[in-house]
Amino acid sequence: MRKANNDSMSPPRAMTLGAGGREPVHSARRPPTPPKHTLIRLLHSLCIIRDITLTRTLNYNFPKHPLVKLKENFRTSVYFVVKTLVQLFVVAKCTVRDKPWVILLLCCFSTCEAKRDDDLHIGGIFPMEGEGGWQGGQACMPAAELALADVNARSDLLSGFKLLLHSNDSKCEPGLGASVMYNLLYNPPQKLLLLAGCSTVCTTVAEAAKMWNLMVLCYGASSPALSDRARFPTLFRTHPSATVHNPTRIKLMQKFGWSRIAILQQAEEVFISTVEDLEAHCKMTGIEIVTRQSFLSDPSDAVRNLRRQDARVIVGLFYVVAARRVLCEVYKHKLYGKSYVWFFIGWYEDNWFETNLEREGIECTAEEMREAAEGHLTTEALMWNQNSNQTTISGMTSEDFRFRLNEALREAGYDIDREKFPEGYQEAPLAYDAVWAVALAFNKTMEKLQKSGLSLKNFTYTNKKIADDIYEAINSTSFLGVSGLVAFSSQGDRIALTQIEQLYDNHYVKLGYYDTQADNLTWLERERWVGGKVPPDRTVVVNELRTVSLPLFACMTALCIAGILAAIALIVFNIIHRQRRVIQWSHPACNTVMLCGCCVCFGSAIALGVDGRWVQPNHFSGLCAARAWLLAMGFSMAYGAMFTKVWRVHRHTTKPKPESKKRMHGWKLYTMVGGLLIVDVAILTAWQIRDPLQRRVEIFPLEAPYHNDDDVHIRPELEHCESEHNAVWLGVMYGYKGLVLVFGLFLAYETRSVKVRSINDSRYVGMSIYNVVVLCLITAPVTLVIASQQDAAFAFVSLAIVFCCFLSMALIFIPKVIEVIRHPTDRAESSRGSGSGSAPADEERYRELVKENEELQKLIAQKEERIRVLKQKLAEREAAAADGVTQGTIVADLVTATSDYGTSTNYTRSSRASVSDLDFSESYL
Repeated sequence: MRKANNDSMSPPRAMTLGAGGREPVHSARRPPTPPKHTLIRLLHSLCIIRDITLTRTLNYNFPKHPLVKLKENFRTSVYFVVKTLVQLFVVAKCTVRDKPWVILLLCCFSTCEAKRDDDLHIGGIFPMEGEGGWQGGQACMPAAELALADVNARSDLLSGFKLLLHSNDSKCEPGLGASVMYNLLYNPPQKLLLLAGCSTVCTTVAEAAKMWNLMVLCYGASSPALSDRARFPTLFRTHPSATVHNPTRIKLMQKFGWSRIAILQQAEEVFISTVEDLEAHCKMTGIEIVTRQSFLSDPSDAVRNLRRQDARVIVGLFYVVAARRVLCEVYKHKLYGKSYVWFFIGWYEDNWFETNLEREGIECTAEEMREAAEGHLTTEALMWNQNSNQTTISGMTSEDFRFRLNEALREAGYDIDREKFPEGYQEAPLAYDAVWAVALAFNKTMEKLQKSGLSLKNFTYTNKKIADDIYEAINSTSFLGVSGLVAFSSQGDRIALTQIEQLYDNHYVKLGYYDTQADNLTWLERERWVGGKVPPDRTVVVNELRTVSLPLFACMTALCIAGILAAIALIVFNIIHRQRRVIQWSHPACNTVMLCGCCVCFGSAIALGVDGRWVQPNHFSGLCAARAWLLAMGFSMAYGAMFTKVWRVHRHTTKPKPESKKRMHGWKLYTMVGGLLIVDVAILTAWQIRDPLQRRVEIFPLEAPYHNDDDVHIRPELEHCESEHNAVWLGVMYGYKGLVLVFGLFLAYETRSVKVRSINDSRYVGMSIYNVVVLCLITAPVTLVIASQQDAAFAFVSLAIVFCCFLSMALIFIPKVIEVIRHPTDRAESSRGSGSGSAPADEERYRELVKENEELQKLIAQKEERIRVLKQKLAEREAAAADGVTQGTIVADLVTATSDYGTSTNYTRSSRASVSDLDFSESYL
């Protein structure tokens, strides 16, 4: 192993020609011959000076250097050239008379030239110290030194050349990394390639190195931004891109059914680029990113926001120092355990969560950190060859390399036996293989250059041809290293498998591997979860459909069925006794229509209680239509029949007398019911076609679970039948029904004390209309208010329907049933037969009696007025002491008036047909 470190910008000091820095004293006649060892040292110094001079001349032979620096270097080069010529003149003068010394001089020059030509120099930028970032150079630099020793020990590589590494510390800071790069380039010897680590430093170095045609090989950089070939045309890396983790994360999320994640990232370019790529993958696979939190140094606020957003599956992207701060905040906010899953980066050390806690000011103990870290998942590209018995290109297995690396780290002072590994231990194989990739690429380039008579020593920072040859050699490199198969994609990225691990019992356990290119997940079924089950990706929200209480629905259904049976029984009763006068004068057909309407209303009440418990969502729109049609049609039939009766009574009281004598045909009584039904059909048909009722779900706020489970919340849902313009259609329907109710109420009030023989239950019909109107006016607005309370709304509406129907049936039919029970037979009705002409004859007789009664009342009024006048005259005559003739006249007048009254009375009595006719007349006056 050969290693040089030239980082100083100051030119080397010139070697002295004699002791004390002065020239030796010469005799007057002949200069003394210098000793042999002094001359050799002098020639050796001259060779070094020449190398430095030529190197400086070559290193600064490019157009992109600052003018001031170019002038300074030019002056320095001239100085060394002049001084070298003087010294050569002295040497020639000393050896002109002695040819062996000339031969010795030539040999020394040959030795110096050979020494200069057999070294190939590369620059190394290793992050060794610093705060924050990745200090992976602590383990990667010893691995690179091991690789240099192994490469230089191989006689079949580089044709006798030696590979030298010139390195310095970048502290994972891009500014310092740029300074180290410039020191390596400005100081001799000339570098053929740069090794770099830490994504931020690699970004800066790779973006600038293209100006010098330098290849950059990164052993520890995962930033996805480095895959941009247009921005980094000369970059390769043995460390896979961080984006190789994202397909693996997506695969795991699909495997465990997680579709909702959160992202916590450190504000660094490598993690920003990784998150952007992860978001793209999530969008393609339909995974929701509920929140994306970032932080610079203090993650407390970001972690707190994760809890507020109910994040359960969290992808963390940050360096290991920040990871320890994050994990402590995770413990403080209780974002760990059976309800949470954390994805961390896999290239941290195995015990990263319990080291350097005091030095970094972490406020959590090691035990608390272990508790918070339990169960988290890591994804990392495979950095160690998984076949521990497979011999790699270096002749070692991965276990052999691990043993050698551990020995080197022990010598460096690391306590490997107690598992206190330096940072970058996981990436050490990548640094080892990076040096091998450089050696193999240089070897291939040398073979190609030899054909054209060139060598790598001809490389300059302006020689693009040799740079392109090196690029092609690296791009085509493929070998088996201690980190696995080393090959590069067209973007210069390492092609590698991804390893999945989980931490439990304070140890990482391999769960499987994922091949991104083949989309093949090899799963070992070793996962273990806190709580014994896969954590959910969110607080589990159980959608609970609010349905009508089953006991309430059963009770109301029983009442409705009883009402339907009662209505059917009354229909049978109405048909059986339709010939009886008590039924005939109540219009049995209208009563049958009313009872059928009540049955339909009872059915609509049952339909109101049928909900999602019994009906599938795709059939719910049919149920909504059934509810509307049943209730509207049933109401029109039941209420329309009663409305027709009260309308007829009102006509009898308002029509002119000749028209009232006309017979009312039955079909006219049903016209109004039919008209109401036609209007209902028209409105409901238009509603159904233009804007049908659909299932709409009302969602209520989350509720606490019935049992003590933090992962479950209840989201109540309630089904409604609504359309897009539901308020408009309800307004039309309510307006139409409201007008009918108000008009019926008005007619019932106007005829409240009227008795019509042809409608013997008009008063009961009026009472039924009152009840229907009052209940409808109360039920309609209250239902709109309590619509979100399914039990209350159903109970209120169904009870209103049941009460209206039962009350109407009771008021209209109970008196008839009682009358039939009391008088099983009706002889008068039987003697007249079952013809339809009996009722019109009685009606005509009743009208004649009413007319005769009115005439008699007018005659009585006339006679009483005449008697009053006569009595007044009699009083006046008595006061004047009238004679007897006058008194006789008055008496005759009184007799005449009396006889007239008696005649009228006799006529009235003689005009009545029978005693039964008299009773009938008295009952309807």
